[in-house]
Amino acid sequence: MFKPNFGASLHIFKVEIGGDAQTTDGTEPSHMHYPDDQNYFRGYEWWLMKEAKKRNPNIKLVGLPWAFPGWIGNGKNWPYDFPDVTAYYVVSWIIGAKQYHDLDIDYVGIWNERAFDATYIKVLRHTLDRLGLNNVGIIAADGQWEIAHDMVVDPYLNDAVQIIGAHYPGTLTVEDAVSTGKKLWSSEDYSTFNDEIGGGCWARILNQNYVNGNMTSTISWNLVASYYEQLPFGLEGLMTAKEPWSGNYIVSSPIWITAHTTQFTQPGWFYLKTVGHLEKGGSYVALTDRMGNITIIIETMSHDHSVCIRPPLPKFNVSAQNATFKLDGSFNDLKSLQVWYSKLCTNATKPTLFTKKAAIPVKDGSFTLELNVDEVYTLTTLKTGQKGSYPNPPESQPFPRKYKDDFNVRNPPFSEAPYFADQSGVFEYFTNTSDPGDHVFTLRQVLTQRPITWATDSYQAISVIGDYSWSNVTITCDVYIETPDTGSVFIAARIDQGGSPAYLAKGIFLWVFADGTYKVTADLLGKIILRKGLSGVRARHWHTLTLRVEVRGRVILYFYHLSCFLKFQLFQLAAKIKRRGNPVLDPL
Repeated sequence: MFKPNFGASLHIFKVEIGGDAQTTDGTEPSHMHYPDDQNYFRGYEWWLMKEAKKRNPNIKLVGLPWAFPGWIGNGKNWPYDFPDVTAYYVVSWIIGAKQYHDLDIDYVGIWNERAFDATYIKVLRHTLDRLGLNNVGIIAADGQWEIAHDMVVDPYLNDAVQIIGAHYPGTLTVEDAVSTGKKLWSSEDYSTFNDEIGGGCWARILNQNYVNGNMTSTISWNLVASYYEQLPFGLEGLMTAKEPWSGNYIVSSPIWITAHTTQFTQPGWFYLKTVGHLEKGGSYVALTDRMGNITIIIETMSHDHSVCIRPPLPKFNVSAQNATFKLDGSFNDLKSLQVWYSKLCTNATKPTLFTKKAAIPVKDGSFTLELNVDEVYTLTTLKTGQKGSYPNPPESQPFPRKYKDDFNVRNPPFSEAPYFADQSGVFEYFTNTSDPGDHVFTLRQVLTQRPITWATDSYQAISVIGDYSWSNVTITCDVYIETPDTGSVFIAARIDQGGSPAYLAKGIFLWVFADGTYKVTADLLGKIILRKGLSGVRARHWHTLTLRVEVRGRVILYFYHLSCFLKFQLFQLAAKIKRRGNPVLDPL
């Protein structure tokens, strides 16, 4: 991903500024759950930014909020009523990155794919400048191009924004954006399965975002598909590493398509004006460091082999062709260019990915290439590129059939427990020093206020763990309800929804409540009640919940067991319900 002249050799790394809310595949914890709470070690982003900087000290770092903790909105699902508070929160993250991790953040965004507020942007710029963070640029507004019109008519807003960033622009920009004279970025793009068609999508937009839209940076969502595949947008990273229990990973074609550009250019290089479309389809771009080096990237992706997940792609044709290039000016004296080549295939033919070919002669500043369909070429004066090698990854393995975690980690490297994927709420390691028994080390849900959401978050706190394919499963968990009267907890199996639509999940849910009642439901909303009654559960005592689900043909049997450390009650029930579909994940 990050090492220069190896693999993707990324120039820019963009992370989410966690906001305690669901942001597609899970919840990222905030550095400030509450106004008097600051912790700059929550989440994986700090670690990953440091790993990126270890490999490439020059990589540019970008932070963008998708959601905000609830205190920022003072009870409203809106972050802009108190712009100085929101600016303080975001700038605290930037300062914390430097103070605790020696990370210099280069750019910061506003609110991912949501409305922007001109007053807030100006306050954020003023706050950054007042605190000596003049070098941190603002990217706005990570949606469409609407902000460009406001910048044209508001010179103070125009001065506050360094980069206009749009998401999934379809390689096109708008006149207002160009007229601002600002750098234009596709600040989120791709979001496509990382198969050969995904590689073709990535090759096409990396070139044509500049050719058609003057965008000088294209940022992939997402970096690595490191989340349960059945969550939304599974396998939509540049590569896949979704089995931390096995260590298996898959280096996919988008990694090598990225290398065609990133291994032979750097931030600070300049696109030449002589870029464009090839006569029979495809495109080419050329960049220079203005120190005698030039890199030319050519792609001939066909329509059906380069469709991105969004937006819709109009029909076009590409066919084989010979293309002659003429180098003028200081490049006219070049004698040869290094050549790197990829051929993407969607049939049984094995693709050719990032292969070094013989240098191509340049005569009188001219050379000709025979181009076929679905190819990528890089021609460059640089000799530093390499594909390199890496060990075979460990074999893929399913999630362990038997798994147990007592959370006995005295100095955890992360705030979250391994393999758990929070879908709403935030679960963190918590050392319960007041407990004299078996519950000193725990996993605790720490939010008590609903965040400013990006998606339609569930009103219940949810974390998922396990294997999509499980049918017969037993879950046992010790639970402690902290809130008297209104508190509750559930465990569930055979869940059919995660990510943004998690609130609609169906499955088998065992709920217990602090008022001493329980119920079993077939949905998270609690509308399909299978059983209810008294449990004897109460707040501020530990209880053990067990839920066992068995599938016999088209019948699901479920058994549940509630026990308290002070008194014991047992309920058992076998109920027949129609199967509603495949399970996804088992939340705990």
